[in-house]
Amino acid sequence: MSESQTLILGCAGKSLTRDEVRFYRGEVPWGFILFARNIGEPEQIRDLVAEMRDCVGWHAPVFVDQEGGRVQRLRPPLAPNYPAGAAIGALYRSDREAGLRAAWLLARLHAFDLVRYGINADCLPVLDVPVEGASEVIGARAYGKDPETVAIIGRAVAEGLMAGGLLPVMKHIPGHGRATLDTHLELPTVTTPLDELRRRDFAPFRTLKDLPIAMTAHVVFSAIDAENPATTSGKVVEEVIRREIGFEGLLVSDDTSMKALSGDFPTKAAAILAAGVDLILHCNGDMDEMRGVASRAKPLEGPSLQRAKRALAAVSGPDDKNEAELRTEFAAYFEAVA
Repeated sequence: MSESQTLILGCAGKSLTRDEVRFYRGEVPWGFILFARNIGEPEQIRDLVAEMRDCVGWHAPVFVDQEGGRVQRLRPPLAPNYPAGAAIGALYRSDREAGLRAAWLLARLHAFDLVRYGINADCLPVLDVPVEGASEVIGARAYGKDPETVAIIGRAVAEGLMAGGLLPVMKHIPGHGRATLDTHLELPTVTTPLDELRRRDFAPFRTLKDLPIAMTAHVVFSAIDAENPATTSGKVVEEVIRREIGFEGLLVSDDTSMKALSGDFPTKAAAILAAGVDLILHCNGDMDEMRGVASRAKPLEGPSLQRAKRALAAVSGPDDKNEAELRTEFAAYFEAVA
């Protein structure tokens, strides 16, 4: 890991091309991320993950977005279709104990599903608190519309992932719930006063500030920095994420290929690192874009390296829970899961 660069990268297909192998060996990303385009048969997934790690010479973290609902990269028969965060939240509102247990179970089952393929990090929990009129880019992914519910369920989800040996990645710090535009396509600006952001949007992240990894929001908060989205704002990173929220863990950008970020890929990557974000995430596997991002990457060192080491050390091996028993228990809450 000491030779790693400040990068988490995707790949184009279900196996690595010669160009990708050469590129990863030369650039040595700290981690990798998988999407649906990379997912085929069980052995193919295991082989791809092993190929990625072979390129960098160590057991590098491999991430995936496996939430449930519409954001779920592994589908049947590799993993069941799970309910979205909103369904967990609805159960919690009707029966707090059942909702928290279901949240933990959902995450623990994700761990069973992912660890068998060599994947060891899940971009979850979603700690965004939506408001009326916000884009549906978060929508049903959220556990609720109040910060207390989101934080409590988010904690249960994080604990379930870690119990199964998975690194949790809370997103999207310091909060994506007010964005009125889809950041995959456009850059949203939130004009809410700082006191209200502190009370509502930042609160779940403050409560879970001890988690090992967080992913940034491509959202402008005009009360803090009217010019730059959180991902490229030194003010947001230092004054809000590090100081106000108190998050001392590993900070990863959201995807640099999303249209919310402006400029060419070297410019985006340089701005992310200059803001104080530890790692640049690039997801779509486009080689030209990855080369641009990598051209501004740096060796992972100093405080960023220490945060990366602490993140990896935060999770040990999985517990000894019985998978079949947990699936039966979860099915009692969500009979539609198949």
